[in-house]
Amino acid sequence: MAERPFGNAPSGAGAEAVEVIRAAALAGIPHGFLGRRGGVSTGLVAGLNAGPGSGDDAAAVAVNRARAVDAVLPGARLVTCYQIHSPDCVTVAEPWSEAERPHADALVTDRPGIILGIVTADCAPVLFADRAAGVIGAAHAGWKGAIAGVTDRTIAAMLALGARRRNIAAAIGPTIARDSYEVDEAFRARFLAADSPNARFFAPGRPGHWQFDLPAYVAARLAAAGIGRIDALALDTCSAPDRFYSFRRATHRQEPAYGRQISLIGLPAV
Repeated sequence: MAERPFGNAPSGAGAEAVEVIRAAALAGIPHGFLGRRGGVSTGLVAGLNAGPGSGDDAAAVAVNRARAVDAVLPGARLVTCYQIHSPDCVTVAEPWSEAERPHADALVTDRPGIILGIVTADCAPVLFADRAAGVIGAAHAGWKGAIAGVTDRTIAAMLALGARRRNIAAAIGPTIARDSYEVDEAFRARFLAADSPNARFFAPGRPGHWQFDLPAYVAARLAAAGIGRIDALALDTCSAPDRFYSFRRATHRQEPAYGRQISLIGLPAV
């Protein structure tokens, strides 16, 4: 795996550059996992907040999204969905407006000039690509979507566009890490009921609680689906407040709002 900051500095003296984190598994494909650096939002969501549902100023979110796209694939049309923690995946044939966003948590396309985006604030952002077939995907894998099979449905949608399972590479971006993700016994029981070997993703915590390894669970789902190359960037959103937004960190601090980072993957226009 690889991590490399990149981006164009926003205008203004001393302005911070947009940071783009890339994965070696997706080398050669325009993509990036972005954090909070380099945006125009202020207050609790200061930085590159890309979440329309964050309560932030809509104009600031629009500027942040435009900066993110420009840092990854300038001139591309951004396509996102209205995320609902589901396993649902939509195939993108042409861009739609923000008002037309479908309710889903994953997107795939084979159309040049489109950049797929998903937003997260602790959940796992997963980007996919089959270079040979020219097919890409992006999934928002929170625990609900992950256990319901959002990555499996993303892969299936890519196969329907001509991708081959053995040629698909996937990367898991900044996600809440096991040491930051405490869950209760009922949460663990859901995963064990689905598949008893899931016990390996839980480490003992304080009495009656466990530490859940979401990125490891998502990586295991990808491996079980036959994905040959998987990069997990091992970046904890919760423990890096200067770099990433985090729902759990905001909750612990009793903050009334939290931002969302965006992850992007696109196909250059031909």
